[in-house]
Amino acid sequence: MFEMLGIYFSYPFVRYAIIAGVLIALSSSLLGVSLVLKRFSFIGDGLSHVAFGAMAVSTVLDVSNDMAVVLPITVFSAVLLLRTGQNAKLKGDAVIAMISVGALAFGYLFLNVFSKSANLTGDVCSTLFGSTAILTLSKADVWLCVVMSLLVIVTFTVFYHRIFAVTFDETFAQATGINTNRYNLLIAVITASVIVLAMKLAGSLLISALIIFPALSAMRVLKSFRAVMIASAAISVFCSLAGLLVSILASTPVGATIVCMNIGVFFAAYIAGLLAERI
Repeated sequence: MFEMLGIYFSYPFVRYAIIAGVLIALSSSLLGVSLVLKRFSFIGDGLSHVAFGAMAVSTVLDVSNDMAVVLPITVFSAVLLLRTGQNAKLKGDAVIAMISVGALAFGYLFLNVFSKSANLTGDVCSTLFGSTAILTLSKADVWLCVVMSLLVIVTFTVFYHRIFAVTFDETFAQATGINTNRYNLLIAVITASVIVLAMKLAGSLLISALIIFPALSAMRVLKSFRAVMIASAAISVFCSLAGLLVSILASTPVGATIVCMNIGVFFAAYIAGLLAERI
């Protein structure tokens, strides 16, 4: 097994996939804690469907750098979700459902009608489930993952106390003078950016698992916000790395393998939490 891994690691695209996968998992887990605690977990699911629709448009238009199309549209949708979610007539979950389903339907329709590709089913499957897209990353994609991950880590380090306050009690944070709208917007924009990067790892249908499961697993055994964030990051990186290695050795779909790893860790943490409560 180690000899086989050594052979695989001699290829640059495998090393790129490992680096990008670990960095994306780290960024997703940090965001996940805040999103889960704010009960806004499905923003990841909604924005991933928006990213699929934008990806479909860039594919049909044959744009060489699809990030130039997908990232602005997804960020704009994140801001739109944040603004309309605060509307008394349109609740946040309803807006997410509307944008999510609409973008998914529009993307598939656009691909079906205008796509020039002979393998439409394969292209759609790869975008939705992230099958082998992670193994086609260029050096520029890896550097983009590095930059985005550093931005996320720096943001959560510098604004840790403000994000903590906005996450747990937004009304109290606003009363103390914190501009809660600014930090909600910051979280939404970073979430959109990470989701666009994570599409190559897990696909648009499985991205929300990378955001939700590590945070939920950490919350089953830990209570401190800081400890949950650190544990969530560790769990996410472990599951991503293990899933990538298993996928390479067993030739299984990358995104689905990583998600199954996360599910396994969650059940282990759930049982550990139950045992701790009884003790």
